[in-house]
Amino acid sequence: MTNMTTVIAQGTFDLLHPGHVHYLTDAAERGDELHVIIARRGNVTHKAKPILPDRQRRDMVAALDCVDEAHLGHPEDIFVPIEEIQPDVIMLGYDQHHDADGIREALASRGIDCAVERASAREPKYEGELLSTGRIVDRILEERGE
Repeated sequence: MTNMTTVIAQGTFDLLHPGHVHYLTDAAERGDELHVIIARRGNVTHKAKPILPDRQRRDMVAALDCVDEAHLGHPEDIFVPIEEIQPDVIMLGYDQHHDADGIREALASRGIDCAVERASAREPKYEGELLSTGRIVDRILEERGE
C-alpha cells in the first residue's frame, strides 16, 4: 500500500492570474493530491472583498489541471475543511499574510499533524505581466475607468 501525500493550498483567488497558477502548481508538486480551499467573501477581512462570487472563484480554481479538488471554506471556522481533509502539508502562498507559526500552533491545538510550508516566489516573466489581483484591478481602472 502506498502512502499518498495530500497538500492543501488556500486563498481568495479573485481574478486568477499567473501568480495563482505558480502557487498552486508549486503546491501540487509537493504531494500526490492537491485540495484548494477558497475563502468565502464574508471571511475575507485582510484585504478588499473579492469581486467575483464564491462559487465562480471555486469553479475557476477547480478547472486548473494541477488541482484535484476545490472547496469553499467553512463560513465560521477556517480549520473545519482542514480537519476533514487531514492533509500532510499546508502550503502557504509566497506573499500571503498568514503567520506560519501561528497556523502550526492552531493545528497542534486541534490535533492536526501536518507540515506548514511556503511556496516559492514568482517574478514577472515579461514587462507588464501582472501577478496580483489588486494590480489587475488598478490596470482596469487606469485603462477603462471613467
